[in-house]
Amino acid sequence: MKIQLVDFLVIIAYLLLVTVIGLVLKKQAGRSKNDYLLGGKSMPYWMLGVSNASGMFDISGTAWMVAIMFIYGVKSIWLPWLWPVFNQIFMMVYLSIWLRRSNVSTGAEWMLTRFGNKADAQLSHKIIIAFALLSCLGFMAYGFIGLGKFIEIFIPWSVIQPFSPFTIATEYVAHTYGIIFTLFTVFYSLLGGMKSIVWADLIHYIIMVFVSFAIAIIAMQALADYGSLPVPSGWADLFFGKNLDLDWTGYIDEVNEKISSDGFNPFGYFFALMTAKGILSSLAGPAPNYDMQKILSTKSPREAALMSMIVNVVLLPTRYLLIIGIAVLGLIFYKDINISSPNGQDFERILPAVLNAYIPSGLLGLVLVGLMGAFMGTFAGTFNAAQAYMVNDIYLKSFNPNASNTQIKRMNYLTGLVVVTISITLGFFAKDVNSILQWIVSALYGGYIAANVLKWHWWRFNSNGFFWGMFAGILSAMILPYIFPGTVPLYYFPIILLLSALGCIVGSLMTPATDPEVLKKFYKNVKPWGFWGPVHEAVVKEDPNFLANGNFKMDMFNVLVGTIGQTSITALPVFAVLMMPLETGITAVVLGACVIILWKTWYQKLPTS
Repeated sequence: MKIQLVDFLVIIAYLLLVTVIGLVLKKQAGRSKNDYLLGGKSMPYWMLGVSNASGMFDISGTAWMVAIMFIYGVKSIWLPWLWPVFNQIFMMVYLSIWLRRSNVSTGAEWMLTRFGNKADAQLSHKIIIAFALLSCLGFMAYGFIGLGKFIEIFIPWSVIQPFSPFTIATEYVAHTYGIIFTLFTVFYSLLGGMKSIVWADLIHYIIMVFVSFAIAIIAMQALADYGSLPVPSGWADLFFGKNLDLDWTGYIDEVNEKISSDGFNPFGYFFALMTAKGILSSLAGPAPNYDMQKILSTKSPREAALMSMIVNVVLLPTRYLLIIGIAVLGLIFYKDINISSPNGQDFERILPAVLNAYIPSGLLGLVLVGLMGAFMGTFAGTFNAAQAYMVNDIYLKSFNPNASNTQIKRMNYLTGLVVVTISITLGFFAKDVNSILQWIVSALYGGYIAANVLKWHWWRFNSNGFFWGMFAGILSAMILPYIFPGTVPLYYFPIILLLSALGCIVGSLMTPATDPEVLKKFYKNVKPWGFWGPVHEAVVKEDPNFLANGNFKMDMFNVLVGTIGQTSITALPVFAVLMMPLETGITAVVLGACVIILWKTWYQKLPTS
């Protein structure tokens, strides 16, 4: 264990700082529902963008990305398209504008603007609430236990035990650490609402910038001293062919077993499926979590688009400086670090192993604060989103629509305590419910895509179609893993998509269309492109001056250019740390060209408000 007193002091100082933020902003957050849940829609877009990016800098995701960078090299830049990482480009180009125009507080409330308030429209409202709450609780539970296990590596309970009045069983040490840091997170986010979350995330991001540059410099110095990396041919290549063609024999033989078990070969076929799924996921818009809440917290549709732009600019270069830095150190000192587990080599342990062994004291404290702060930001944002659904879409819609501001404030506190209690309880049973929760969360996102693409683009799609599309997708995604055991879920995604789309179409066509007045209001306000012909004709009859959104081709062009730019801004720090000047220069030129094009075709054409 390398953690020293100075590292403890850094961690304690950070926890005290975020606590003070919550106390200072408590009064502002208590003024109204929107002040608490959405920061009063008064925060600048760049702060919301940095906050959103900071929350995506999570521990488990970063550990996975370090592992795949170690194994697959520069090609690993493509693998986050599984999420997909380029959904932020779709958000930036047009979807954030559409979402913010709705002027709602949550994704469930958005359903009422699209399908109306009548009884038949409640199906979509209820299923999206269930989706949001279940996914929020699942992510919070796993964030809770993941943070505890991460901290346990650096601060064994044997160090704390002499100063603690309690004796903690070994199997519950991670849970204890999880509770401690979760309580700090809940304190500042419960008191200060969205504004305290954004301010804490901003401080955390500043720390991560310093940490990422420091680790990148340490890695470059180590690489300069060591010479070339012990990696197979093709490891440093960004592009690929039909197959992966990475053979680690003679370098680190066990990596070949990991590549085989991942199932990413043939890589060309995998990439095609991943891209297709990613495009559809992106067209669906953001899931109803903290990402959506940050968009709804912006001042205007224009600032919503700019916020999503900021996410790409501030997250990817910083995160990849850290990722490539840790991967390089892991490759150079692989024989000296211990990443073994009962099931063999666990490459996701490279991140904590390298930090523990090769990062100097003081800086290690900042690294831990940065990664813990990412957990706290993600947890706090997800916590805020869960509160929003419980207060705005359950309490105010179904129980007390005329609640006073004082009643709403009390309910925010109460629901917050309920949410965190449930998530901690799930975390304690993580070993038992791990497979079940992962199964449910996977199923939820598998069934999300078709219904949420159609809601933007097809006028005849109604609440019943949304419900049955989500239901069919979720159910098939829960059953198919048993039909195709041991298969990468991406490979049977087309079946999930087909069944979900059938549920959407049949469910819509077998039931009456949405109220024409609701459709007209939505179409005029949000102005989506797609299959809106009958609704457009009805709107033009009432308002001959109304113009349809004719930006489909330009939006798709900007998405293409933006995705190339996003990939370039991701690859640039990787090539720089690997000290590959030609590739670094070419990547910088491509990025510059994308910026110039988007300045003219996107930025200058944004709405003025």
